[in-house]
Amino acid sequence: MNWSPRALARSLDRPDSRRLPRRLVQLYAGLVLYGITMGMLVRAELGVIPWDVLHQGLSRQFGVSMGTVVVVVSLLLLLAWIPLRERPGVGTISNALVVGVVLDATLAVLPPVEAMPLRVLLVLAGVLLNAVATAAYIGVHLGPGPRDGLMTGLVRRTGGSVRVVRTSIEVAVVLAGWLLGGTVGLGTVLYALAIGPLVQPLMPRLSVPLRR
Repeated sequence: MNWSPRALARSLDRPDSRRLPRRLVQLYAGLVLYGITMGMLVRAELGVIPWDVLHQGLSRQFGVSMGTVVVVVSLLLLLAWIPLRERPGVGTISNALVVGVVLDATLAVLPPVEAMPLRVLLVLAGVLLNAVATAAYIGVHLGPGPRDGLMTGLVRRTGGSVRVVRTSIEVAVVLAGWLLGGTVGLGTVLYALAIGPLVQPLMPRLSVPLRR
């Protein structure tokens, strides 16, 4: 997947205002789907998205909903953008607020799943649909998510490669989350390995052209 600062910084290009309605619809559809897929992996109980290992661990430690943790962590990460001189967009703020709310709503209506075949199916469907959601909200160029912006800011400030910085961040949050009681498993590994290759071919199809 193209996680380069230049690709994500396209959110700062001047858009064609005629495409704004489509961009907003796609943005919020992508964020809602992202929150739903997070809930699917939580209910599968076979390992969650790397960042969700941390969210889940903090949720269990502080006794608050996982969605609440997602929102709070997102807002704290935006504070970390200040020294990194990252510029948020409407997509950034929306990501910080919408995904956690949708996650809690999904967990409220999606019951626990006991049958192993269904749990595996939830993981596979969750990872695949998460890739669609990721390509959808990034493709509207309205600002990277709080976690993506942290990565791109560190890449620009440190001069490190995207691969090394992103991997270092995700290893750190997975380890911290696991120590706090978050779930690491098949879903976590599958997501880490598959999300990039899945999103890559989807980006051209879901990317909204901007006026140059």
